[in-house]
Amino acid sequence: MIATALGPLVHAFFADGLLTMKGLRPASVRSYRDVLRLFLRFAAQDAGRKISRLVAGDLSFERVLRFLRHLEDERHNHVRTRNKRVACLHTFFDYLAGRLPEMLDVAERVAAIPMKRVAPPETRFLERDEIAVLFAALPRHGAQALRDRTLLLFLYNTGARVQEVADLRLQDVDLGPPARVRLHGKGDKWRTCPLWVDTAQQLHGLLDQRGSLALDAPVFVSRHGRALTRFGIYKLVRRHARQLETPALQGRRRALSDHLFDPRRH
Repeated sequence: MIATALGPLVHAFFADGLLTMKGLRPASVRSYRDVLRLFLRFAAQDAGRKISRLVAGDLSFERVLRFLRHLEDERHNHVRTRNKRVACLHTFFDYLAGRLPEMLDVAERVAAIPMKRVAPPETRFLERDEIAVLFAALPRHGAQALRDRTLLLFLYNTGARVQEVADLRLQDVDLGPPARVRLHGKGDKWRTCPLWVDTAQQLHGLLDQRGSLALDAPVFVSRHGRALTRFGIYKLVRRHARQLETPALQGRRRALSDHLFDPRRH
């Protein structure tokens, strides 16, 4: 059995493998952390020892298979969740093989574990008349009225992911002309998106309302002045989307997703 301690390897995987080499964002790193937490706790229980006593040799291919069965049979993970966790294990064992050549055989066998087929989730968007209903009913007065209208218009204009909006900073916005915004997306990739005149005007008014701001200040903030989280944005969108629950539109209700507002469809 390979008796190399796991602690330094796991720490290096996060510090070097994910943050330095892959440049993953905090949310992605947390996903890896959660998967490894589950896997290492299972491995310790399966091996009959404390998690702090695990060594590299305890991470066998057979144990990985038992862990995946545990996810499906006992934790009742959806196939899509199971596949995401398999992908994390692929990355982890590939890193281990690079640090410990003795683990190469196990890593190759883990890498060969296939993803299970699953139907892709249905992508849903708001239609043009639903967008019109939504914006017509938005409040025009109140402490957060301008922020909410600007945020929803920004989502509609750019088709941005919610996390991209949560991460948006003043330095990423150029109100022009021409007005545009830089969005920091998945895989640490940046993209530039043009802004409509109305969107730029709304953003200008929103930022003027807040006074002098540092370049690294968040664009969309809570009533307490802190950057809105993606969960806060989802909550805000859900609250305003309730107005779509009318007899005329109920048959076409849309499940909220990162791309609920997609200008490419309009």
